[in-house]
Amino acid sequence: MGNTSSKGDSGEEPPKTTLFEREPSGITYRIPALVYLRHCHTFLAFAEKRSSPCDNDAKIFVMRRGTLKEDGSMQWSSSQELSSVCLPNHRTMNPCPVYEKNTKTLFLFFICVWGTTTEAKQILTGKNKTRLCYVSSRDDGQTWSQVTDLTESVIGEAIHKWATFAVGPGHGVQLENGRLIIPAYAYYIPYRCCSFPIPCTVYPRALSVYSEDFGQTWHIGKMLRKKSCECEMAEIIDHEGRSHLYCNARNAGGHRCEALSENSGVYFDKPHMAPELVETRYGCQGSIIGFPAPEFVPNDDAESKACGTSLLSPDTQTWLLFMHPTSKSRRRDMGVYLNRSPLHSSGWDRPRIIHRGPSGYSDLAYNGDKDQFSCLMECGKESELEQIAFVSFSLNDVMQTGGRKEKR
Repeated sequence: MGNTSSKGDSGEEPPKTTLFEREPSGITYRIPALVYLRHCHTFLAFAEKRSSPCDNDAKIFVMRRGTLKEDGSMQWSSSQELSSVCLPNHRTMNPCPVYEKNTKTLFLFFICVWGTTTEAKQILTGKNKTRLCYVSSRDDGQTWSQVTDLTESVIGEAIHKWATFAVGPGHGVQLENGRLIIPAYAYYIPYRCCSFPIPCTVYPRALSVYSEDFGQTWHIGKMLRKKSCECEMAEIIDHEGRSHLYCNARNAGGHRCEALSENSGVYFDKPHMAPELVETRYGCQGSIIGFPAPEFVPNDDAESKACGTSLLSPDTQTWLLFMHPTSKSRRRDMGVYLNRSPLHSSGWDRPRIIHRGPSGYSDLAYNGDKDQFSCLMECGKESELEQIAFVSFSLNDVMQTGGRKEKR
């Protein structure tokens, strides 16, 4: 069982359960991914186990299983190393799980990087040393298939234009039409000189990896026409029942990058900066999730808290929740942002802070039965690399942040 901390002052911060904690030897756990399996009331929490905090010291994945009990408590298994989820002489990175409901198959996507080759070296030389892989499970993560390497069959000749790439990290999504979406990004090489990329021309762009046949075959979509790095995606259903795939991506320009796809991830239109979503100086991964817009939600006065007030979104059946450090200068003060009008670029409310202090990568999940959100997040007192913690909270918790932003 993890160690559950007490709430912050005035109950401002929800309780945390430590799932992975930095060890005295220097072993560090990074890059959380979370999936909720509704049919068995189970969370699967993934992370990278590293010999140090450095990316090139990543080794293998670890996983913990959390079972939701009838009384609302969580029972967590001990940490399990996924030693078979790898390629020889490669390091395993960026867990990205997605559950396929029709065949009841859990897919775990990831990348495998040759030896200790750094991302920077791949970008400098233009020589990709990364593979696109997945494993699958038919028993909710109890056992896993052999590794499938999709690099040649899915990326193909495009790999020669990619200095390197990655998936997620964080969860994928299954759309209402059954399509599976794995968020990804690639460092695209527009020009070479003597086989080397021309300096300062290689930058990341987000895209989707998708399957239209429940995971039997996979394809890559077109890249966003704007700098955009680590990303997650969510489906938005409007009031006419039409699907829109939303992408939220890391960016170094002070704000997050957003884009919408009207063809389920094949192409994203008009990527733009989100003025309400602050990005740290060098950027940080963030998590996004869509959920059914509530028919009744409480507002700030006591009477409505008792009976609820109708607040159905006027333009969509879906609301969005976004999680990311809220500081402009460094990775700290993890916040949750609500968007009740996700088809508009300025629909984000002020963030609800759920951890004051160093904060890093995160991943969100939604439990529709309990109408509750859960997340994994990197956090700590002195450094965000101290632990990966599990936190749960309600929509009402998020909306207690002081109301919506003022109109400008």
